[in-house]
Amino acid sequence: MKPDGPGVCPGCRELSRADAFADERRDYSTATDCRLLLRRHRGTAECAERRGAE
Repeated sequence: MKPDGPGVCPGCRELSRADAFADERRDYSTATDCRLLLRRHRGTAECAERRGAE
């Protein structure tokens, strides 16, 4: 994941932070869910990082 900045997709950032928070709490089920949602999000037109790559 890219560091936080103006070019980072807000949805990607939110899901990545939720993943990190779940890892800190050792809630590995939630962390796995966050990674899955992040992967799905990156495949949608809503993802600003994907739009920037086109």
